[in-house]
Amino acid sequence: MANNYQTPTATRIGHVHLKVADLERSLKFYRDLLGFQVTSRFGPQAAFLSAGGYHHHIGLNTWQSAGMPPASKRGVGLFHTAIVLPTRRDLAVILRRLLDAEYPLTGAADHLVSEAIYLDDPDGNGVELYWDRPRETWAFLPDGSIKMATLQLDLEDLLGELT
Repeated sequence: MANNYQTPTATRIGHVHLKVADLERSLKFYRDLLGFQVTSRFGPQAAFLSAGGYHHHIGLNTWQSAGMPPASKRGVGLFHTAIVLPTRRDLAVILRRLLDAEYPLTGAADHLVSEAIYLDDPDGNGVELYWDRPRETWAFLPDGSIKMATLQLDLEDLLGELT
């Protein structure tokens, strides 16, 4: 097989489908706290959620996981689902909602190309909520790779977007 194949530029990741222990508990997180809308539901076992009317960005099901313990932090599997928000203000709005709900964050970072906040869903699945800085502001290293880092994110400055 030739090694010169590259995934087409227009390729995107369409959705994430998560096994959850309690569908209603997960809906409270993804629908009620993060603000996704339910687009379809299959009784008490599965729900599909979207932003902006897409068929689904997030699938949740209990088909093999009802009542199971949270995902292990020390093992193979999903590290986190990354949800990109359109603007810095949108990230500030969701940060304010999380803080007001006293929902614990697991981290926050300035990656130079993006700003992100991190948390776990009720099943222990990692969630990254972020916005991308405009591509024309990104820095590149001499070899052409994108300059990235993990720096402390100034949450107060981010919340300043709301004033």
